[in-house]
Amino acid sequence: MDFQIPIQLKPLSTPITYRDKIFLMGSCFTEHIGGRLQELKFSVLQNPNGILFDPASVCNSLISYIEKKQYTAGDLFYRDELWQSWQHHSRFSAVDQETVLENINNSQHKASESIGNANWLIITLGSSFSYRLKSDDAPSEGSGITREVANCHRAPGQWFWKYLLEIEETFTLLNETIQRLSKINPGLKIIFTISPVRHIRDGVVENNRSKARLIEAVHQLVNQYEHIYYFPAYELVIDVLRDYRFYDIDLVHPNYPATEFVFEKFTESCIDDAAKLLIPEIKKIANAFKHKAFQPQTIAHRQFLQSSLEKATLLQQEFPFLDLKEEIAYFSRLQ
Repeated sequence: MDFQIPIQLKPLSTPITYRDKIFLMGSCFTEHIGGRLQELKFSVLQNPNGILFDPASVCNSLISYIEKKQYTAGDLFYRDELWQSWQHHSRFSAVDQETVLENINNSQHKASESIGNANWLIITLGSSFSYRLKSDDAPSEGSGITREVANCHRAPGQWFWKYLLEIEETFTLLNETIQRLSKINPGLKIIFTISPVRHIRDGVVENNRSKARLIEAVHQLVNQYEHIYYFPAYELVIDVLRDYRFYDIDLVHPNYPATEFVFEKFTESCIDDAAKLLIPEIKKIANAFKHKAFQPQTIAHRQFLQSSLEKATLLQQEFPFLDLKEEIAYFSRLQ
C-alpha cells in the first residue's frame, strides 16, 4: 500500500554545484534550506534584510541591492527604546542609532556585491499579504500611505493597511525585478519556492488564498523564463507529508523531520552528482565540529579530534573550493 501521494521532481537542467555562489531570500523557511546548505559548506548568503514574507518586500530589498542603497538616519524610526528599520528584521534593531546604520549598511554592501556575482538566487515567498504604513492624516484605506513595510516590529495594527496582492501585481513586481537583475547579472538562475508555513493569523481561508496567488504568479514566471525554476517545498509538506506529526507544537511550522525531508528532495533534484558524493563526507566533518565532549582530556577524544583534523585537511586539499578553515583550526586548537 502507498501511504504518500507520489510527486515527480524534475531535476534541474543545470544543477547547483559546490563552485556556485547561492543567494537566498524570503520567509523563515528560506533559512531552513540556507542553513543546511551553509552547514554543508556551499557558498551561501541569506536574507541580508532578515526574514521577508511578501513579494513586495522581497522585490524592494533586491532593488536596494541593485541600486547599492545606503541607509541614513532618515530611514530609521525610534520605538520601544530601539532604533529600527521598516525594511529590516528586528535582529538589526538596537539602542544606538549608529550601530543600527552600520550593521544595515554593512549587510547592504555585502548583498550588493553578492547579487552581482551569484550563480543562483533562491526566493521563498510566504504570503501575498503586504503591509503599508499610513501617514498620520490617512482618513481611509488607500490614501495617505507612505511606504510598504517588510516588518511591522509589533507596532499598533492601526498604523498599517493590510493588503492582499493580486496575482497580476505579484507577477509584475517579480517580473520587473527579474529584468533588472538580468542586467547586472545575466547568468543568474532563480529558484522559487513557496513556504509551507501556514499564516494562521490571517485566517485559514485567507492563508490559502494568499498561497494560491503566490503559486500562480510564480508559475507564470517559470513558464516565461528558461532560467527560472520552481521547487515544490509547499507541496512536499502540504500534499506529500500531509500530517500534523510533521508540524511543530504550534501546528503551523514544519518540524525537523519535515524540513529534513524537504531538504533531501531539494538535494535529489537541485544538487549535482559530484556534490552529492561530497555531502556525506562533509556531514561527518560538520557533526564532528558540533560535537561537545563530556571528557575532553581522554585519549579517545584526542584521537577523535586527530581523525577529524585529518579528514578535514584531506578534503580541503582535494577540493580547494571548499572552505574548511574554521573546522581545521578548531580541531587543531583542541588537541
